[in-house]
Amino acid sequence: MTASTAVRPDAPAPPPPPERPAWRWISPIGAGVAVLLAGAPVSAVVQGGTWLGYAVAAVGLVVVLGTAVQRIGRAAVLIAQVLGLLELLTLLFTDSALPGPGAFASAGDLLAEAGSTIDTGTAPVAGSPGILLLTTAAFGLLAVAVHGIAVSADAPAAGGVPLLCVFAVPTALADRLLPWWAVIAAAAGFGVLLVARDGGRRHAPAGVVVVAVAAVVALLVGSTATLVGTGGRFTGNGAGGGGGGSIGLNPFTSLRGQLTRSDPVELFRVTGLPRATYLRALTLREYVPDTGWRASAPQPGVPVAGPLSPNAPPGDTVTVDVENLGFRDYWLPVYGVPRSVTGVDEDRWAYDQSSGTAYSSRPREEDAWQQQAVLPSPSAEQLRAASGPDVVDRAYLDTAGVDPRVSALAAQVTRGARTEFDKAISLVGFFTGPDTQFRYSLETAPGSGDDALVDFLTVGKAGYCEQFASAMAVMLRAVDVPARVAVGFTAGTDTADSRTVTTRDAHAWVEAWFPRYGWTPFDPTPLTDGRTVIPPYVQEAQNAQNAAAQGGQAQELQEDPRPAPSDPARAEPAPPVDTPTPEPTAGQDTGSGALGTVALTLLVALIVLALLGGPVLARTVLRRRRLAAVAAGGPGAAAAAWAEILAESRDRGYPLPRSDTVRTAARRLVREHEFDDGAQDSLRDVVRGVEASWYGGAHPAPGELTNAVRAVCAAIGGTRASLRQRLLPASVVEGIKELGAARREASRERETSRVG
Repeated sequence: MTASTAVRPDAPAPPPPPERPAWRWISPIGAGVAVLLAGAPVSAVVQGGTWLGYAVAAVGLVVVLGTAVQRIGRAAVLIAQVLGLLELLTLLFTDSALPGPGAFASAGDLLAEAGSTIDTGTAPVAGSPGILLLTTAAFGLLAVAVHGIAVSADAPAAGGVPLLCVFAVPTALADRLLPWWAVIAAAAGFGVLLVARDGGRRHAPAGVVVVAVAAVVALLVGSTATLVGTGGRFTGNGAGGGGGGSIGLNPFTSLRGQLTRSDPVELFRVTGLPRATYLRALTLREYVPDTGWRASAPQPGVPVAGPLSPNAPPGDTVTVDVENLGFRDYWLPVYGVPRSVTGVDEDRWAYDQSSGTAYSSRPREEDAWQQQAVLPSPSAEQLRAASGPDVVDRAYLDTAGVDPRVSALAAQVTRGARTEFDKAISLVGFFTGPDTQFRYSLETAPGSGDDALVDFLTVGKAGYCEQFASAMAVMLRAVDVPARVAVGFTAGTDTADSRTVTTRDAHAWVEAWFPRYGWTPFDPTPLTDGRTVIPPYVQEAQNAQNAAAQGGQAQELQEDPRPAPSDPARAEPAPPVDTPTPEPTAGQDTGSGALGTVALTLLVALIVLALLGGPVLARTVLRRRRLAAVAAGGPGAAAAAWAEILAESRDRGYPLPRSDTVRTAARRLVREHEFDDGAQDSLRDVVRGVEASWYGGAHPAPGELTNAVRAVCAAIGGTRASLRQRLLPASVVEGIKELGAARREASRERETSRVG
């Protein structure tokens, strides 16, 4: 071989640049952030924000496990992530410590509950344990898929396909346009996925610009669609009659969206209306515990051209012209008791006399229509004396599954009311009277389920028209007054020759049934912006009450110094409410425990480390809130002080029995944690403050218990804690388990009562 033909050895390849350990976290974290951002539209499907915490826990666990074992190989990453997610779901939603037959059976029950909710409920559904399990599992599996595609396979663009799924499902279920921030979040999620890849950082500026431009264009296009309706869908139900079928609808979803718009949209211009009157779109008859008010399929109707209400109550007959400026829906809003509606295609619209609603088989936008209607104007005495055949459907008295506390509160508020009308007036005063503790707020988290109703009536006492109308309608039924919830609009703004109704006038109120007078409106929402419509009979009754109160106030206070019925929260002392502290369940693993094999031990240890941030952060937030309440003083200071002490003891492995009195629990604390003299003195100060507040009404002054509580907690904290107790505070982890178990037990009891 000649020199000219000799094969020369290849030049040695340059050594790869040293890897910076911090950068190996960028792509996995970016994938996790992208999943959470793309899941923003879930807020339109699941009520409240609880689901977000569970989603963050699942996605965070997937990110930590994927990054920790990525050097071993793709298969190891997938196995670790799936097993870790399975263990997380077991800890959060079952009473077991490890996946097994019992855990799978419990999870199956929850998934069955979620399936039932999906089949019968409407978006947004309540965040029940079953829905939270389904949501958490979905986010976890999505995070596993996105990690495998975008990180392990290094194909971030393809990772956008599963992201599209999590965005598309809520979009399909929520009939109205999503809020702007959900669109921005989803677009940002895909952008993060693209720019967070290895080597993609140099393209980050351009990627950010492209994503921002795309989001702005999407918002501009979406903003051109301003038509507003209640949203929903009909199945197998024609406008002119036809058979049964069902309607999937949650009108409260649209109601919230209309009220929270930053730019009100004009919907109707009305002429011929002699006085302020509600414009009714639809009514709700069916109340479902744990879900709330649900729209039922209309009955086969009659053509809207009339006659619509042959047995209309006495009142003023008016002719109203409605010009539609931006409303498209299944429902044609009407005033009072309609006699006829003209100007629309009568073959497309029908009127259901039982529900008082005009409807079509699909959403429609009518330019204008003319309505002839009767506006009843009974007096207070006429409604008190109302009598006649009881022809109302008994479904309007249904209270099956309503929490007994709601019924008891309704009976207490209406105590002494002689007639059904007086009961309604008592409830209106309970929510809107001068001594009410309720207030109107658009910031209240949505919730129309049974648990949310109890919380609203006894704890929160703040909400918007959905909560107030829902609560009063249920309470009326509890005292044997037929009631339903109406959804539509208040009277709008009176101009020179017409009334203008906008999205800001969207509203829900209550209608109660009176013989001869039919469905009669009552509004329990304490509006302060002048939009309230006060019917003459309500104003008449309130004026009479005010006159009687002014004439006999001094004598009434002398004879009965107890709080007025309109403030039942103070009518009788409430028992002290501690944080739940049940004794440990038999067989539950409260120590480190052997897990059977070395592999499982290592896996669980890794999961515990991955979950470190969530429970510890939750415990820190709860501690700060309680200590802040203690420092503020007042009615909640004593309860917050005692709750923090019980939580601190529980975190150290000494949960106190629920049945213990304050003094009995204090003796246990001294014995179990071996308090010295100083800690015992501080505990005595706390006990005296708690008893004085709960049983004597003498609430602590600001800062009065702060030092004592800190000293007691410090003494408890001196007890040696295991690693598991530090990483997974029992007051947080077991509290979540107990909440899920309580909800499942309540669900089983309701099911048993219905079957029985």
